[in-house]
Order: sequence, then C-alpha cells, then structure tokens
Amino acid sequence: MQPLMHDRATVSADQPGLLAPDTTGMNFYRADPALTDLLRLHLPDALFRHIEPHLDRLGGLAGGYLDECARLADRHTPILHQRDKFGRDTQYIEYHPSYRELEKAAFGEFGIHALSIRKGIMGWPDKYPVVAKHAFTFLFNQTEFGMGCPINVTDGCAKLLNNFGSEALKAKYLDGLTQTDMGRLTQGGQFMTEKEGGSDVGTLTTRAVQEGDHWRLHGEKWFCSNADARVVMLLARPEGAGPGTRGVGLFLMPRFLDDGSQNHYRIVRLKDKLGTRSMASGEIKFEGAIAYAVGKLDRGFVQMAEMVNSSRLSNGVKSTALMRRAHHDAMTVANNRVVFGRRIIDLPLARRQLMKIMLPTEQALSMSFLTADALDRAEAGSQDAAALLRILTPTLKFRSTRDARKVCGDALEMRGGIGYIEEFATARLLRDAHLGSIWEGTGNIVAIDALTRAVGRHGADAALAADLHARLDDSANVPQAWRSTLRELTDRAVGFAREVASRSDNEGDARRATSLLYHVASAVALTWEGGRIHEMRGDARRLLLSRMVIDHRVAAGDPFRLAENATRHAITGHLLGERDVGMAEVGELLAAA
Repeated sequence: MQPLMHDRATVSADQPGLLAPDTTGMNFYRADPALTDLLRLHLPDALFRHIEPHLDRLGGLAGGYLDECARLADRHTPILHQRDKFGRDTQYIEYHPSYRELEKAAFGEFGIHALSIRKGIMGWPDKYPVVAKHAFTFLFNQTEFGMGCPINVTDGCAKLLNNFGSEALKAKYLDGLTQTDMGRLTQGGQFMTEKEGGSDVGTLTTRAVQEGDHWRLHGEKWFCSNADARVVMLLARPEGAGPGTRGVGLFLMPRFLDDGSQNHYRIVRLKDKLGTRSMASGEIKFEGAIAYAVGKLDRGFVQMAEMVNSSRLSNGVKSTALMRRAHHDAMTVANNRVVFGRRIIDLPLARRQLMKIMLPTEQALSMSFLTADALDRAEAGSQDAAALLRILTPTLKFRSTRDARKVCGDALEMRGGIGYIEEFATARLLRDAHLGSIWEGTGNIVAIDALTRAVGRHGADAALAADLHARLDDSANVPQAWRSTLRELTDRAVGFAREVASRSDNEGDARRATSLLYHVASAVALTWEGGRIHEMRGDARRLLLSRMVIDHRVAAGDPFRLAENATRHAITGHLLGERDVGMAEVGELLAAA
C-alpha cells in the first residue's frame, strides 16, 4: 500500500506538554491486551496463533495508513454522476482514491466480509468462526466506521443467498460476493427502508410483478447504503399478496443485467449524512427493475429477520470499536498532556472521567464476544445457544450503541477544543457513533424486541439466566461472596425483565429492563473472564471492572454521598495502570464496602 498525500503534521507520543499527541502511529492490536485475552479465551489455540500476525498487521494499518485514508474519505465524499462522458444515461458513483484503498484492505487483504463464509482466506483452510471474524471487524472499524456497512451487507447478502437461494442463483452470484480478488469481487447491498415505514416493515409498498422466471420491481427505497452495490437483497410485496410482513417476499436484484446494461432502477440522489460520510447512501427508485425471488415468497420477512442477529451483532462490535478508539485517544491525551504542572491522568476528576470512558468500552467488548460465541455455537446446532443469541443480540445492540455516543463525546471533551476540529479523529468518531443506535432499529424498537419478543414470546430469558449461572459456577477461583452477589442480581434482572414483558402497559420500562440485563450480564462476563485470565497470566483486573459495573451502572446511588473513597481510588488506580493485579488484592477490593 502506497501512502496518500496528506495535509497534517503529527505530534509524537514522546512530545508531551502543550500539544497532546493523538493515536497516529499506534498499533491498535498491540495497544489492546484485553482483546488478546478474550480471543485466547474464546478461540482454539491454533486458530489464535494463526490470526494473531494478521491482527497485528491490521492493528498497525488501522493506526497509520488506513487512518489517513479514512480521514480523507470522510472529507472527500462520494459524488453521484447521472451520465457518462459521452452523454449516455449511465449512472455511476465517483469515490476518492482513499476509499478504494480502504476497500482493498477490508475486502481484499483481510476479506472481512467473507471470513465466516469462504474457506482459505489468509491461509486458514476452513471458514473462520464469528469470534475470529469480529476481531478483524473490531480493529478495522476503529479507523473507518463507514465501510463497516458495505462489509456487513455484503456478508449478509452472501448468507441470505447461501441459506435460501436456488442453486442457479448461488451458482451465478455467490462466488463474487465472497471473493477477496478485487477484480472479481461483487459487493452487496440490502435496501430495506421506505418512506412509509422504517422499522414497521409490514407497511412497505414496493411491488413485485412476476414476469416469466423473474420479477419486475416498482416503488422506492428511502435509505440504501452501498447504493451502487452490484447485488442487492430487498423486500417487496408480490402482486396479490396480503398485507403485513406475511405478504412480503425476499428478492435478489443485480445492478447490471446479463447484457451489461444497468438494471431498471435509478439512484435518485445520495444522502447528506451526519456521519459515515465516506460511504454512499442513496434513495432508489425502481422502474421495472429485474429481480429474482429468494426462498419462499411468503417467508421473505422471516428469512431476512434471520440475518438481523448477525447484523445487530456486527453493529454492536462496530460501536465497541468506536468506543475503543475514543478510549485510546482519551488515554493518549491524559498520559501526555500537562496542565497546571501535572499530567491529566494524575488529576482526580480526570481519572473519574476516564473511568466513564473505559467502563462501557470494556463492557461492550465482553458482551460482543459473548454474543459472537453464542452465534458460533448456535450455528453449530446448539438450541440453547440459539435461545441465548435471541436475547443477547438486541441487548448488545441497544446498550452498546447508546454508550458509544456518550463515550465518543466524553473522549472529545478530554482532548478539549481541538477535539472538536475535524483534523482529529474524535469529531468523526462522535458523528459516526450516532448511526449505531438507529441502524437495524432504534432504541425503542430494539428494547421492545429484547423484552416483548425475546423474553415474552420466546422465553429466551431462561437461556440467559442459565448461561450466566453457569459462568459463575465456572469461576471457582473468584471470591464466593462476589459470585453470590452476581447470582442474586442475575435473578433480579431476569425477574424484572419477565415482569416488564408480561404486560403491554409495562412497555415504558422496556429500555430500563434491557439496560439492566446488559449491565448484569456484562458484570458476570467480566467476572468469568477475570477468573480465566488470572489463571492464564495472573491478572484479575477484569473482576474490578465487574465491581465498577454494579456500583456505577446498577446500584442506586445516593446523590449526597461523596463519590470517591479509598476503595474506589484503589480500583481506579489498578484499572488505569498497566500492572497486573493478583486475585488476593482484587478479592479484598471486591469485599470492601
């Protein structure tokens, strides 16, 4: 990869003082021992050893060359052209060269879109488990969030086609969707949202009229990311079908027809977005576009919904990536900026604010890999894992995406006035963070999904309770008193969720109940991880994070009580420091009032 021209100077980390450095040149993999620890817990050793050099390379690129590409791609947004230079009505989207460099890394070198579908990528003879795939998602999206969408929807198109498409459709399109050869790659899109209804999919008005072995589409889609994708999955109502989601079919629509001409739909305009500016999102009008039915016509919504778990997980991982990048930036400032004669990290109020950045970031990291592991086990045939996944995905999506907005804003504030300037990554992180809580369902929709559907309709709360109890049982080296506390809180959180789900007039508490499930589940996950990591290398600090979750995100606080005491100071010091902390010392802090 050749460097692009850029217009900014950098301050290295060995120049503390008036100008605090940013994360330029940081290797995001090496800077994140928690990621390494969690991958060692969730992956077989041979697979971990295979992917670690690739993660190390991506971590270096993400903090260097690709980060500069991302900054340029965000500044030089896509341009829609209605005609070619000969005046022909041939639409195309022009991208800055930096965006193409990002594509080469994501789709070409690392093949993130196809890691769990195609064998042989990066020299591994098999497909990668979801946990491994999302390690690459996590690192890449720390530098470029916008391209996370094309990666994800290409992955989703391939899965839908593989799971439900006819053999003829798979033979024609599946290989291209999973290619890492950029000359043969076919990027995918999923055009879902309409003016008439975003989350209310049953109100869509796009029509499909059968014509021989294919269908003709008429109507509009309102928010179509990766607008010039060469293969698109979408929902439309077959002519004569009934109302609601039961009358909706799933269709594959190619961008180009067999004779090379463009299919019969137009990109009306590109969206002028708050964030993810590098990636082209557009409004699409169908004018008899040719499409092909995928799966059973009356199961289109159900088939698409099966991909929502994967998409929401990806969304949660990407929001976690934004938080980690913001955390890296905040810590870089705090360790190097000197104010009033002291480093920021040595100031008590700054340390408290840094913990407000660190804690939700680590929660989201744990919950992301807990959910990814559940998806791997569900795809291997575990019904218990499938039930667990049903509640984990909306819970992760609901809380992590909301936390990302706050974390990225707090990190911007940690840098101060220049954090608001677009030359630094913090402004872009904050803009991008707002997408997560809207994409794949707003907060209200996802909380209702977690409570009304996952708990009330499917009883997935039982699977969550069983999993969390099993993790506590599997943490024998953790102090018994702390495990008992978490066991009680697990039962209370699940019980409250059941109570909220039991009556429709309790819907107003759905967000609070979903947050409590997330916080308690993350505290248990952090405890389980802390015990395992201590066995691996003698560090139990993640147990202290579990204590912080309960104290600051679950327990009711007294607004008149001083927030800091000796125990809190000790916990904060251990978490912000780099020294490993043994179980004995952690046990004392867990037991302290």
